[in-house]
Amino acid sequence: MTELWRLDAAQIAERVGCGDVRAVDVIEQSLRRLAAVNPRLCAVVQEMPDEAMAGAAAIDAAIAAGKPAGPLAGVPVTVKVNIDQRGFANTNGLRIQRDHRAQQDHPVVENLRRAGAVIIGRTNTPAFSMRWFTRNSLHGHTRNPRNLALTPGGSSGGAASAVAAGIGALAHGTDIAGSIRYPAYACGLQGIRPTLGRVPAVNRSLPDRHIGAQLTAVSGPLARRIADLRLGLEAMAAASDLDPWWVPAPLRFDPPPRRVALCINPEGLEVQPAVTRALHEAARMLREAGWQVDETACPPLREPARLQLLLWMSEYHLNGGEAVVREDDPDANFVYAQLHESCPTPSLASLMEALQRRVALAREWQQFLTEYPLLLCPVSAELPFDDQLDVASETDFARIVEAQLTQIALPFMGMPALAVTTGQSDMRPVGVQLVAARFREDLLLDAGAELESRCPPIDIAEPD
Repeated sequence: MTELWRLDAAQIAERVGCGDVRAVDVIEQSLRRLAAVNPRLCAVVQEMPDEAMAGAAAIDAAIAAGKPAGPLAGVPVTVKVNIDQRGFANTNGLRIQRDHRAQQDHPVVENLRRAGAVIIGRTNTPAFSMRWFTRNSLHGHTRNPRNLALTPGGSSGGAASAVAAGIGALAHGTDIAGSIRYPAYACGLQGIRPTLGRVPAVNRSLPDRHIGAQLTAVSGPLARRIADLRLGLEAMAAASDLDPWWVPAPLRFDPPPRRVALCINPEGLEVQPAVTRALHEAARMLREAGWQVDETACPPLREPARLQLLLWMSEYHLNGGEAVVREDDPDANFVYAQLHESCPTPSLASLMEALQRRVALAREWQQFLTEYPLLLCPVSAELPFDDQLDVASETDFARIVEAQLTQIALPFMGMPALAVTTGQSDMRPVGVQLVAARFREDLLLDAGAELESRCPPIDIAEPD
């Protein structure tokens, strides 16, 4: 009989909901899996076994009383340590926030619980959630269970490491410059960055973020199956009056023309051969599924990437990087210095011009995605990087920023994007990225499911 912790989220929810298995048994097994593999990975950095078991018992009691258990009944999930969860510290990977306990749940936490999910732990992130690698001076160094020599990605590296290793069937992540899509890519998973306004977000324990993060940072799910992403997204996207950016948009629209734009080298991006092969193979799969695929250029990415960094870093520049200085995390110090060098303190005029250009660029992308409802492009120009490569040298950092062009640029326009794993190359996961117009996550998930059905199944990694 299959161990319960190995089941997908959809399988668990179905079996718990119909009374075939108890939620307490699912969660007990999941906690045992966490205890067995997490010491090697440092994926989960705040554990909550008593709270998790109590939540599972409440679900079983509701089912026994004939009450609805929710679409994620008994599903073990993790949430990232940069969102509020009542009674736990929202550290964001920082020693200066180690005692910063939340008094109120983030809307995603509320929505997951309302859907019947059981939170079993909080996952690691780099200091300030500011890298595509995951290590900090408070919680430690997260490893990739598929290959310990590789980055698990960042900033949702703990989330991806946990799901890949079977610590929960579903994970919450955040994405401002690839922090869901890249960890999914690096750990051989599926991960979706939703449209701005799809998933409500607010941390009441902290001041509201400035305009750059308000426009570009989102929460979303990572999972081993596209069907689980769909369940997770539907649960996370429930309404909240705490977020004025939240939009009551339908989760499904009428199907558009089945046309895909394949862009392998956006704006001259030099892509490794293994990534090119994965894109051509994904294009072939989509053609098999009935899509017309045209290889073509896409709208600008380099200008949005530059402006995205300007908006993102302006938040840190406000106080001269004072929080970075106080935290004094070696990795964050190096990364901040490199970003500051390439993106100096903006002026009022440059910020206003960036926001003005955002509208024009979003318009251009919107028109493109009307003609081609789906874009197929690289997640990264390279296979997953060796761990900690970004802090090895200034040259390595610059190489990584170049490779991550699509990760940085796409959030500037607020569009959704999906990272789909397609297999391995040279002992490293590889995959592709799908992009659609605002609020067309349904299209991404439908196309992603077509790719998933034609690719090797995702197994659970053993971190040996």
